[in-house]
Amino acid sequence: MRTRGHGPHAEAVARFFGKLGENGQVWVAIGLVGALVDQAQFEAWLLCAFLGPAAIVLNFAIKVVVRRQRPVLEGLPPLGGAPTSLSFPSAHATSSFACATAMTRVAPEAAVLFLLAAVISAGRPYLGMHYPSDVLAGALLGVGLGFAAPVGLVD
Repeated sequence: MRTRGHGPHAEAVARFFGKLGENGQVWVAIGLVGALVDQAQFEAWLLCAFLGPAAIVLNFAIKVVVRRQRPVLEGLPPLGGAPTSLSFPSAHATSSFACATAMTRVAPEAAVLFLLAAVISAGRPYLGMHYPSDVLAGALLGVGLGFAAPVGLVD
């Protein structure tokens, strides 16, 4: 993915979505807006807001155990920065899919957020930050966390 379909516009878009996904900040914002808009499920939305950063903490613990290094492609430096050289699993994918899953459990119409999660996640190997398997593992971990989160429809 780091070698195909690159141009200034496409790379700028991938960087933009990568920034949105950093530290789960876009998911915190969406969760807080959900809490303000949907007062009936205020607590569930707050839990969703903080699931992203919590998922990143768990993700980092896994990275420390696995210790897989980020991809190194000769002549193709990564197009983004990262706080560590550890790659597996992708924290962007973990937090994004955890939040999209949990938010969809709170409000089924939020399923559209899986598109955002997919775009954020796909950008990671495109930018040379992760192997595709890092993203897949992060997405699977995220979905599991999203289903484990104590949120859901209020009757």
